[in-house]
Amino acid sequence: MVALLLAACAPMQVKQHAGTASDESAQQAREAALSARTRWSLAAHIGVSNERDSGSGELDWQQDGSAYTFTVRAPVTGKTWKLSGNDGHAKLEGVESQTIEGDDAERLLRERVGWDVPLAALRAWVLGLRAPGATAHVNYDESGLPAKIEQSGWSVEYRDWYTDRNPPLPRRVFATRGSTRVKMAIESFDIAP
Repeated sequence: MVALLLAACAPMQVKQHAGTASDESAQQAREAALSARTRWSLAAHIGVSNERDSGSGELDWQQDGSAYTFTVRAPVTGKTWKLSGNDGHAKLEGVESQTIEGDDAERLLRERVGWDVPLAALRAWVLGLRAPGATAHVNYDESGLPAKIEQSGWSVEYRDWYTDRNPPLPRRVFATRGSTRVKMAIESFDIAP
């Protein structure tokens, strides 16, 4: 099942270029529009792998400002775990018999689930935005949407977009750093105005 999910998320090659002034201007307009909309949710298939561990499942991500709920349902085991919190506090439920709390959500995921996922940056990347606070290099596809964002040692590729949305939103997101892979096939977005 995991192999089928990851195969379904397998990247297709997208022609990309460094971008024109028009591409960059359009991206800045997308970023301004979407950065102002801090309440959203998405449903996706997610697969995460590295040299030691891998996992996949159905993801339900709710974001409201800095508050989030990240719920993963594993289809093979039937287990569900939930990570929730805000920028200064995180709570992980369903991985162990007791709820685990801490001040660093990424560390909880890495230590308790085996997933090395840059949640703060991923919050921007799933919207096709550059994450704040770090320099990023963007390549664009033929329609002027981001094809790849390279930031903080990660390479984030966009293989498909919901172009019927205004502004357009990613449908397939592939983030890699070394042996770590995060693949998301986004089924739906709901973004509050």
